[in-house]
Amino acid sequence: MIRIITAGRISRLEQDADQARNRARDVQAQADAAWGRHVRELYAVTDRAERAEAATSEVGEILARAMEELSAAQQELLLKDIEIRRLRQELQRGPVEGDTLTVLMHYGAPHTVYASREDAYADTATHGVPAGTPWVPAGERPASASMWCIAAFIYDASCNGFRRAFTPAPEPVGGAA
Repeated sequence: MIRIITAGRISRLEQDADQARNRARDVQAQADAAWGRHVRELYAVTDRAERAEAATSEVGEILARAMEELSAAQQELLLKDIEIRRLRQELQRGPVEGDTLTVLMHYGAPHTVYASREDAYADTATHGVPAGTPWVPAGERPASASMWCIAAFIYDASCNGFRRAFTPAPEPVGGAA
């Protein structure tokens, strides 16, 4: 088959080819723009994922520390609960003849009450008395003459209360002996 090609046909083919090239350029530009958007979105998603992973790791560390602190607090609470039960039992038991307590006095005025002399000695460091300071008997001096002194008390069932373990000699009234 023989085909005769005219100048008009060639002109139309050239126009169609130009349109096809223009269309191909437009489609290529759209494809390039879509590829660019896709790459930018991929980078953004990757960045968000990396930040989320870092935040998850940080939150995991914070949670682990919080769990450790919670465990320590629960243990402390358990110990305090045991001590409270022991003290309640002791309180319900009431004082028994011979029970003692120690009072820390500051210039003769009661400051703090302790269950034992050792507790009083240990706590005086918080009030400025260096640990290991030797304690000496007050002797004849009045309690108000000492910055810090300790007084022991013993439960006396006959009077239903505590009395001083050491009572100072009574002072003469009006100079009479």
